[in-house]
Amino acid sequence: MIAPTPLHAAIFDMDGTLVDNMRYHSEAWVALSQRLGLEATAERFEREFAGKKNEEILPILLGRHVPADELARLAEEKETHYRKLYAPHLALMRGAEAFIARLRGTGVRLAIATAAPTGNRTMVLDGLGIRSLFARVVGAEEVTRGKPAPDIFLAAAKALEVEPSTCVVFEDAVNGIIAARAAGMVAVGITTTTPPEVLREAGAQWVAPDFATLPPDLEARLLITSS
Repeated sequence: MIAPTPLHAAIFDMDGTLVDNMRYHSEAWVALSQRLGLEATAERFEREFAGKKNEEILPILLGRHVPADELARLAEEKETHYRKLYAPHLALMRGAEAFIARLRGTGVRLAIATAAPTGNRTMVLDGLGIRSLFARVVGAEEVTRGKPAPDIFLAAAKALEVEPSTCVVFEDAVNGIIAARAAGMVAVGITTTTPPEVLREAGAQWVAPDFATLPPDLEARLLITSS
């Protein structure tokens, strides 16, 4: 039997993965949609738009081209509302702190790859004091296409100076799982917003509700790196 490729790097999505915040994003998107006279549901934002950049979401939502100044204004309205909603609840996903410490202890290189704009990243990463735990934070502004395109994960692997095939990605959204697999990476689905069977169908090799309950065979695969 051919041994699996050692995993040298772990790449984390942020929203819905490192923090359980997607309900607040959805609430902010629904509020903006209603103000604009549009019908929208939280489920649509969680399933269809998670992982996409605001400049990709807003034209789809509005059904037309959105000039840059309008796009910036609407995006800031939504993100400001989201931060106000989520700030009182800011917390790492269960088990994430211990898991990240374990990975760092085994020499696994760590990165974050997120479509979250700068203000949102600042609130989470600096608010929780975890930015320094990651060798690189790759944002949507560094790539042309958002998820499900693989660009942001490939950029993270390049920044970490590792081959994509040696990376494991932790994601909560279908678009993110598809992006990870398209990048040639191992994909783990965190089931904060999406049922496990849906994440598996998208290509997740493993699924778990949080980082405290990761499957034993995934844990064993990660231990290959430290041996």
